[in-house]
Amino acid sequence: MKKRMILTVGAMMLFIAGIGSFKFFQIKEAIAQGSSFQPPPEAVTTTVAKSEEWPSTLDAIGSVAAVQGVTVSADLPGIVASINFESGARVAKGQLLVQLDASQEQAQLAAADAERKLSALNLERMRNLREKGVVAQAELDRMLAESQTASARRAEIAAAIERKRIRAPFAGTAGIRQVNLGQYLNAGDPVAPVQALDPVYVNFSVPQQEVAHLQIGAQVAATAEGVPGEAIGRVTAFDSLVDANTRNVQVQATFDNPQAILRPGMFVATKVLLGERRTVVSLPASAINYAPYGDSVYVVEEITAPTGGKRYLGVRQQIVKLGGGRGDQVAVLHGVKPGEQIVTSGVFKLRPGAAVQVHNEIQPPNNPAPEPEDS
Repeated sequence: MKKRMILTVGAMMLFIAGIGSFKFFQIKEAIAQGSSFQPPPEAVTTTVAKSEEWPSTLDAIGSVAAVQGVTVSADLPGIVASINFESGARVAKGQLLVQLDASQEQAQLAAADAERKLSALNLERMRNLREKGVVAQAELDRMLAESQTASARRAEIAAAIERKRIRAPFAGTAGIRQVNLGQYLNAGDPVAPVQALDPVYVNFSVPQQEVAHLQIGAQVAATAEGVPGEAIGRVTAFDSLVDANTRNVQVQATFDNPQAILRPGMFVATKVLLGERRTVVSLPASAINYAPYGDSVYVVEEITAPTGGKRYLGVRQQIVKLGGGRGDQVAVLHGVKPGEQIVTSGVFKLRPGAAVQVHNEIQPPNNPAPEPEDS
């Protein structure tokens, strides 16, 4: 009985060992097959990198500011008696915009005129009496002071009346009026913005290391969303301070704006022409894989598989340093050599070492000066 039990146990152990060995080799073969699996190649388009001479430019984001721009406000309190301009209209320097009620001041002015005339007559009589020695010099001096006080009071009231005539401080374009007839205005209440729109300033910031490359008079091109074409201006001023937080320097350019296309507060993209040219590798913008850790492109080349030593057409990821752009193109300053084959579409689905299949029947846009149909 004991011998029979030992034989049974031994047979079971042999069976289990055989099953385990079979599964071991089966799993090992599956792992080997998985490691040698190569996904199907991805379809991509490519272009051959070539070097070009590009004008050296500096791109920045700026905003438009008026050469002269204020919000005209009431100097003295009063009730709006008349409005003499239309919203959005051109106004001349010194043009009357709003007249506040000055009837009380006009009455005070009439009284001051009468008082001044009386003081002038009394002063003349006092001088005649002084010449005859009838009155003392002190009496003449007192009368002279009274006459001067009356004149000053009259001038003060006239100035108050003039301050209730709200005028344009310079020639420009009036904004939307913010007052109505009969409205009571406190001192400082806004009436309407007035902006001088030709010329205009465009203010933008550049890194401190780039300031040495800029000069007064350098050409600046500005483009704004929704505004056709480019506006061309010139650098006219640099700020005397470097921003301690960003280490940027404020630059100001002046643009002719006869059609008032650029408006104060408008967001614009600026491109400063530095004058020198540099050799770059130009690629379609679609070839760039933008990422927080660095921009990159995929270079197509023959790659040796890590297992088996089989060679295939694959991609190598290459970190690049980008320059400016023009149209559909981007300048690559470092990282790509002329003659390398660069993936131009399908970069989002690639990874380093991925197999690719090139189909260049349809290419992405690569025009340095595109003209879209809806522009």
